[in-house]
Amino acid sequence: MVTTTRQLGEAGEDRALTYLQRAGLRLVQRNYRVAAGPGARAGEVDLVMRERDGTLVFVEVRCRSRTSHGGAAASVGLHKQRRLIHAARCFLLRFAAPPPCRFDVVAIDGERLEWLRAAFTAD
Repeated sequence: MVTTTRQLGEAGEDRALTYLQRAGLRLVQRNYRVAAGPGARAGEVDLVMRERDGTLVFVEVRCRSRTSHGGAAASVGLHKQRRLIHAARCFLLRFAAPPPCRFDVVAIDGERLEWLRAAFTAD
């Protein structure tokens, strides 16, 4: 039984990872974190995955036990998107020629899991 918010998040990440791997994606890194620096925001990407075609997928996993506040997908607002984009840009610095990439959200509301491909862009 999941008792804390952190445990709920970890269980959700485990569930999302299994789901995405079964869909053919490969794990590149889990919980990629960027420290805050001068003029920069800290950020974290829950899962960095790779599609079969080489596309890097930055995945935010959101879990909610209830949908009374709009549900898991609705909780990935503009502020959270900006932090994810910042972390993804830092991650991409390791590549001389960055591969195509996208931002997905795995929203888990209770027992329901929804994979939102290309949920937002870095534009």
